[in-house]
Amino acid sequence: MRVIAKKTLREFWEKHNDCEQQLKAWFQEASKADWTNPNEIKIEYPSASIVGNDRIVFNIKGNSYRLIVKINFDYQMVWVRFIGTHAEYDKINAKTI
Repeated sequence: MRVIAKKTLREFWEKHNDCEQQLKAWFQEASKADWTNPNEIKIEYPSASIVGNDRIVFNIKGNSYRLIVKINFDYQMVWVRFIGTHAEYDKINAKTI
């Protein structure tokens, strides 16, 4: 998968350095993945939530943070749409961000 944009993840872990290793690991795993549907993601990440509109929510650092990505399986593209705390996550609509 091609992950867009690592810069967003980097900027977040620079402010929240307690999740740097987890975000780097997620980025590496997603970059090497060849997911063709959401079920394949659930196999690797059982706690991930499929929220619709091609959005997947990943729990980062023991569920301290939420990462929302939009995936186009046909083109093997992953767009980082949101990374934040639970409080920040509660203020957005994961299906439309």
